[in-house]
Amino acid sequence: MARSCNLCQRTFTTDRGYDEHNYAVHRFPIPPPLPSRIVPHGLLSARKCDPEGNFIAEDAPPPPRENAPNWWPFDDRNQFEFTEWHYEKVQTSKGEVNQLLANLAAQKVKETGDPDAVAFYNTADDMTGTIDAIPYGNIPFNSFHLRYTGPITPDTPEWKLKTYTVHTRDPLAVAEQMAASSDFACSWDYTPFEELTENDTCRRFCNLMSGTWANKKADTLGADAAYHGAMLTPVILGADKTTVSVATGHQEFHPVYMSLGNIANDMRRAHRDAVVPIAFLAIPKLGRTKSTDEWRKFVKELYHKALAQVLSPLRPAMLTPHVMLCPDGHYRRAIFELGPFIADYPEQVCLSGIVQGWCPKCRAFPDDLEHAGPARFRAHTDTVIEAFSPAVAWDVFGINADVEPFTNFFPRADIHDLLSPDLLHQLIKGTFKDHLVEWVIHYVYLSSGTEQEAEVILDEIDRRVAAAAPFPGLRRFPHGRNYSQWTGDDSKALMKVYLGAIAGLVPDKMVQCVAALLDFCYIARRSEHDTYSLQALNGALETFHELRTVFLETGVRPDGFSLPRQHALVHYAPGIEKFGSPNGLCSSITESKHIGAVKETWRRSSRNGPIDQMTRCLERMSKMSAARVEFGRRGMLHGDVLNAARLDLGDPDIQDTQAAKEDAFRAAQDAAGTDEAHPRIWLAKRRDGYVRVNNLSVRLDLPELQTELSRFLHGRLFPDGDFEADADLDDFPHVSQRRKVAVYTSASVVFHAPSEECGRRGMHREIIRCNPRWYGWIPRFDTVLVTTNLDLWGMPRFRIARIRQFLSITHDGINHEGALVEWFSTHGQQPDGVTGMWIVQPEMVDGRRAKSIIPLASIARACHLLPVHGQHHLPPWFHYSDTLDAFDAYYVNHYVDYHAHETLL
Repeated sequence: MARSCNLCQRTFTTDRGYDEHNYAVHRFPIPPPLPSRIVPHGLLSARKCDPEGNFIAEDAPPPPRENAPNWWPFDDRNQFEFTEWHYEKVQTSKGEVNQLLANLAAQKVKETGDPDAVAFYNTADDMTGTIDAIPYGNIPFNSFHLRYTGPITPDTPEWKLKTYTVHTRDPLAVAEQMAASSDFACSWDYTPFEELTENDTCRRFCNLMSGTWANKKADTLGADAAYHGAMLTPVILGADKTTVSVATGHQEFHPVYMSLGNIANDMRRAHRDAVVPIAFLAIPKLGRTKSTDEWRKFVKELYHKALAQVLSPLRPAMLTPHVMLCPDGHYRRAIFELGPFIADYPEQVCLSGIVQGWCPKCRAFPDDLEHAGPARFRAHTDTVIEAFSPAVAWDVFGINADVEPFTNFFPRADIHDLLSPDLLHQLIKGTFKDHLVEWVIHYVYLSSGTEQEAEVILDEIDRRVAAAAPFPGLRRFPHGRNYSQWTGDDSKALMKVYLGAIAGLVPDKMVQCVAALLDFCYIARRSEHDTYSLQALNGALETFHELRTVFLETGVRPDGFSLPRQHALVHYAPGIEKFGSPNGLCSSITESKHIGAVKETWRRSSRNGPIDQMTRCLERMSKMSAARVEFGRRGMLHGDVLNAARLDLGDPDIQDTQAAKEDAFRAAQDAAGTDEAHPRIWLAKRRDGYVRVNNLSVRLDLPELQTELSRFLHGRLFPDGDFEADADLDDFPHVSQRRKVAVYTSASVVFHAPSEECGRRGMHREIIRCNPRWYGWIPRFDTVLVTTNLDLWGMPRFRIARIRQFLSITHDGINHEGALVEWFSTHGQQPDGVTGMWIVQPEMVDGRRAKSIIPLASIARACHLLPVHGQHHLPPWFHYSDTLDAFDAYYVNHYVDYHAHETLL
């Protein structure tokens, strides 16, 4: 199950993960990045040193490391993968492991005749004992206790007298383990840098070290010669309370997560060990008494004291460089710095010590949050607390004088400066779902004569959402947006189809407002930003601010727009300049970690005082992960376990499949030319069969299929030739009615999509389908972008077509692959003025949809069409499989994914 990639030294827990990595990174040469000039920081230059911290020559080789295969404490790879499968992947219970081991041992006894034969382990306890003996990744959880030490009276509440336990692991040891992981060798920034393009007039922002924050910190540290040559190592933190028992709500945990700012954003999102839990904070319980100011003050003090204690092992390394092994095998002198903190708004209020309703980043008044105010900073807060009474600090400055942020205990740290933009809670769940979607619903009720009339309109919106045509990765809403509980993924999916659903049912200005916010969201989510994208981001925000007044005019928001989460949008462009792309610092990353760090470990516990069992499970998971990285670094996870065992037998007939793949990948990289930026597309491995031309003509209801095939072959044989549509068919290759044509129900296309999950250095793969019986019952014929003019950009570069049949035909011994498509023509020369999306219409010839056969390679990628409903209502029985046949016009939905938004605008 465990695999390692010899091309980039990354390890994977599953064969599928390894295969997806190859598709994204190695199988197809990645287009070279746009030309730029990298300017690394001149003082904090991350010079190489020896283990004692003495600088060495930059061309010196890394110190030798043990590379000999050694599976200890496991017997061999078979035992390691058995343990990995049952403890990590399947999470088999202790009793079930014992039963399985007994069955395997019985088989072994029969095979060997030895009554004491053992298969892998004697018991499940032996398996966990072996995991405990792993020498890698040994960072145990410990605990410390916090207790109120102030004056106590007979009226002191019970919660103030309790001892609170915090479970934590050494964050410095966690940082050392991250930095030493060879998995990050190709995803580690050693120095802050500026990336400049276009004769240094444009600056590019991506990872944290490309931002102004890292460079300014390096400037500050560089003022002291003791830090020259050191490696700036920002510590990224995240905290988010989560509930594991939905029924009672009493089983809550408050994990704290940690990452390093040197790690690339795409790796932080994808790699399980790039963000790790370092603590579980205590959660005081109020009981049946009411919340008071004293209680709230106590909870916040406990929170900050706990965080300060958890991070205290890092403080010496923030003052004196700490020698640390890096992913490239060299040692460097690391100087640590508290970096961005990932948190939603309630947590930001607690972290920054502000009053609820105020902004943690600026001093805008809570009743005037439509614009940014003067920046908050530590010195200002300290001055206010010293100069004014707590009441004045609360009312006038929005400062809670009773809270001292944990950052005050660390050098050069300012919590107001460190709070990063949060795409999930501020944009997706906040401004879009909780604000705009709810405001549209409120408007429908306000503008309707009766509640029944409003329900009719809302039901129509639901039907439109449910009627969206299928698209790779698009989540379906069979009952519209009427969910009792919404996840972040639900909100992201609704964003993709919501605009087309409300168009024609609410005022145009309201639709334009939603479109402006969607543009802001999609631009902000990009993996890379530059001076121009930030200008576009600010432009979208200005448009949104201008258009949202429609909710004021219609009575939906009579009190205005002083909403903290919506106000946070004004800080996005400066935040991106400081910290790079926000998709690497989003709370969706920490929320996704809840599954493995909290929910799964809780389910594996006895549920009775589970925290000790949960932390023990996390320790073992860390050891297994560290062992996998080390075994991969030594080349011990080459190929799958079965192929590796067969190769060990020395049989020359056994093929090393992984080596063959990697050789092919290297050859493809070496042969990559300037045209490698174009998409690659290929038909499914398994064809749907061979069909004679006359039979296929009947199946497709296309009498002129024979002519179209001849025309297609002529175009393939003479790609640069021009011919008229009514040219003499005798000049075209002859295709017999009895000629067999291979037909297919899908094709795969791979293209560079830096803002998708594959990351800025990866390739994105999607499957385009033309299946008359998808999942055995409904037709699915996807729409695609067909490249027609390589000299243009955006929508003019493409035409829209719908795939009716993938096919291949052999002529003169050469196989020609193509697709029969139905064409759509663009309506107008500009996008629609209301939705901002291009409108296309089915192209008709003699009352039928225009069809032709195009080369497979002309397809750029799939695209998504949304019906132009106007004010017409859908019947209740309408099914989404009929969407692409039932309407006269469609929107080209550039919100269906981030790459489509970048491509079509």
